Order: sequence, then C-alpha cells, then structure tokens
Amino acid sequence: MKHRRFSRDGLLLLVVLLGLAIVVGLSRQIDHNRPRVDSTQEEEQLYLTSSTARRMSLGFNGLAADWYWMRALQYVGRKVLSTQERVQLDNLGHLNLNLLAPLLETATTLDPEFMEPYEYAAVVLPGINVDDAVRIVKKGIAANPSSWRLYQHLGYISWQQKNFKEAGEAYRLGAELPGAPIWMKVMQARMADEGSSRDTAREIYLRMYEQAGDEQVKTMALRHLWYLDSVDQREALRKILSAYQQKMGHCPTSWKEIEFVLRTLRLRLDTTSAPLDPSGAPYVLAGPKCEVDLNPKSEVPPL
Repeated sequence: MKHRRFSRDGLLLLVVLLGLAIVVGLSRQIDHNRPRVDSTQEEEQLYLTSSTARRMSLGFNGLAADWYWMRALQYVGRKVLSTQERVQLDNLGHLNLNLLAPLLETATTLDPEFMEPYEYAAVVLPGINVDDAVRIVKKGIAANPSSWRLYQHLGYISWQQKNFKEAGEAYRLGAELPGAPIWMKVMQARMADEGSSRDTAREIYLRMYEQAGDEQVKTMALRHLWYLDSVDQREALRKILSAYQQKMGHCPTSWKEIEFVLRTLRLRLDTTSAPLDPSGAPYVLAGPKCEVDLNPKSEVPPL
C-alpha cells in the first residue's frame, strides 16, 4: 500500500512539473518569436492567438490562462510606470494599451470560468475600447450564464457610458439569477430613476469595492468612493466659508477661525484644525477666494 501511495504521489508530482514545463515553454516560445523593435515604438503585437495558445497548452489551460493574466497585469503595470502622471485604473486610454484586450481575450479563452480577467476588462477596457470591454464580458456571460457578477460588470460598463436603460437591463437580468443579492434589483430601479446621480455612483463603487476579486480594482473603487465623499465635504465646507464671509465681510485666513463650526460637521481635523479629506490629507484653504481645494499630496483623484 505504501508503494502504491508513493507511486501515485510521484505521478501527481510529474503531472504538475509537466504543466509548469509547458507554461515555461510557452513563455519561451513567445519571447523567442518576439520581433526586436525599438523601445519607443508604440504599436505592439500579440504573438499567439487565443486558439493557438489553447492548442499549445496541451490541456493545461488553467495554468496557461494564469500566465496570460499575469502577462496582462505586467503589461499594464509597465505602461503605468512609464508615465510620470498619476493615473486611475479606469482612465488609461492615453497609454496605448493595444495588447490588453487580446491578452484578456486569450486568458478567458483558455479558461472561460476565470472571473478576474472579465472584471478587469469591465473596469479598464472601456477607457481604451468600450466595444472590446462589452465583447469580453458578454463572452463571459455566454460561458457562465449563472454568474450574476458578470451582469454587474456589464451594467457598470453601460452605466459608465451613460446608457442607463441598458445598464438597468443588465442589472435586471443579473438580479433574476440564483444567489444574486437584493441590491442588484435596487440598482435596476436606480438606473431608471437616478442613473446619473452621485448616490447611484456611490452605490456602484461601493458594491464594486465589496465584490472585487482584484486588488487594483478594489483600490480604484475605493478612490472613487473617496472622491464622491470629498465632493460632499467640499460642498459643505464652501457653505461654511460663504456664511463666514457674509457675516464677517472677509474670508477666514486659517481653518482655526472656523474650528468650532468644522467640529459640528464631525469632520476629522489635524493639529492645525484643517479638515482632512477621505484619504487623510488636509484640505487647502484658498483664503482670498473663499475656496477649498484638494491637497497636492491627497490620494483623492481629481476627477
């Protein structure tokens, strides 16, 4: 019995090693056939199509799909690092990410049940090519008809494009699936009544933050929530500044002058009595203009 167990364990180890060897070979094959181009050249090529990659994976589709997924993340990461700007994951259209859609397409062809690439496509691709985003997410729905999260992604794409009727239909279809949360039905109603409202945006990004499987997507959703909260806070602060100006005839020169009123709003204050934004950075008081601005060091996106 012990000899049989060792034989079985050895066979399983051999299968795992063989799978890893195939993935490494696949990587080397791609790199070997990669044309040597100037680093400033914008256009890039995908060297294995989805169908070719599927044939070369020799049944180890899951491992190959993971490899393409990691390749997609590294590809975006390199592009982001190459720019000096602060960028948002859902606003990368200027980075010429021509390879992203084919990489995600290949990953989801190799493993149609791999959810993270669909989520990434729904968040990142609309800023590059919305048709690619819709196509890949609908491909996921066709392969996973019982996944309500894919309808959430499709609804998000349509909402972002201000197609509230299509977004509502996507949320409706997802809400009808077994296991779908009640808020999917709520989102359908929101699309019909207040698709463009700040509260709807907050609900969308809150649910995305709660459900996201990818940390980059989760961070992006959190920063959008920070932005929405910051807009509310800045509106309240401007009202305070305006009221102070009307009463005193001038704008406050420091936050200390209105500290008491700020505390009634239950805003977090730093040691100088400056109110803090959702990321923890102090707001900037533009005294003569009676205006409040984001701190240059703030993590709140200036959308």
